[in-house]
Amino acid sequence: MEKILVAGGCGYIGSHTIVDLVQKGFEVISIDNFSRSDKKMLEGVRKITGKEIVNYEIDLCDLTATKKVFEENNNITGIIHFAAYKAVGESVEKPLLYFRNNLISLINILECAVQFDVPNFIFSSSCSVYGDVKSLPVNEETPLPEAASPYGRTKQIGEEIIFDTANACKTRFIMLRYFNPVGAHPSAEIGELPIGKPSNLFPSVFYTALGKTNELVVHGNDYETPDGSCIRDYIHVMDIAEAHSLSLLYLMKNKISEEERKNRNRNVDVMNLGTGKGYSVLEVINAFEKISGEKLNYKIGARRSGDVAAIFSDNKKAIDKLGWKNLKSLDEMILSAWRWTKKLNNKL
Repeated sequence: MEKILVAGGCGYIGSHTIVDLVQKGFEVISIDNFSRSDKKMLEGVRKITGKEIVNYEIDLCDLTATKKVFEENNNITGIIHFAAYKAVGESVEKPLLYFRNNLISLINILECAVQFDVPNFIFSSSCSVYGDVKSLPVNEETPLPEAASPYGRTKQIGEEIIFDTANACKTRFIMLRYFNPVGAHPSAEIGELPIGKPSNLFPSVFYTALGKTNELVVHGNDYETPDGSCIRDYIHVMDIAEAHSLSLLYLMKNKISEEERKNRNRNVDVMNLGTGKGYSVLEVINAFEKISGEKLNYKIGARRSGDVAAIFSDNKKAIDKLGWKNLKSLDEMILSAWRWTKKLNNKL
């Protein structure tokens, strides 16, 4: 079996991706220091797959510790790098924390990929690299403006680091710019675990419905959108997970020649991961109320720093190249995430 290292494997998207990788026949090891994740995700993965996943509890900003993982596993054929802080609001308040964690960890794992001749590398990028776009939908050729947040800037810089690294090594890369992952595994054994008060829409909606928060704040209703609230391209986390597995399989099946590799950026590909459809905050709230039968207590608040008005994807490239299809609906996203949240809070 091909051995895959998942950095940030105990996080939200990482744990779901491990499930998909195992089910597709890969052997998986994980690195996660649990600074933004929980050990219960490993137990959930075990229940779903029947496999115990080895996790190295280290900080990727520690190069010596990171290299030791590669020394103990000298047959790694692919890396999927999720390990990054991701809260837009927090990044505005603590930019240096984000630059240090997100960029140093990436540099260290890239150094190991090059030193230990790992042939395939999948980078968890983000639609935040597109900033406050003027034309929708966005595709991979959309020019990247100045990022709207320090988090988005770390992803832009991370992509540039990978482009430059790719020109000087044999590792091949796919950078996946995904939009807004939501939902949970259908078993309700793993899902999103917000740290502290949730900042993302879906857990905020569910926490309000369960009475864990008094009210939901809609951050602005004066944007230039049909109902005034922000529009996002929500995508089911299991669809995101499968795209990472398919990306590895694509690289493994589609080798390039040494001459092709020498051509600038021939060994780097960029793909959007989204449904290609945008939903506003108020549309999501209305859909949840209809599906769950719960009435949400929400109010309109001020705009939030770092938020863009609207963004959704052109996902044709991932569909064509990876065979990525049959994406789940908004109702499926809401139902799976709501079931996970209720189970987590002993309400199921």
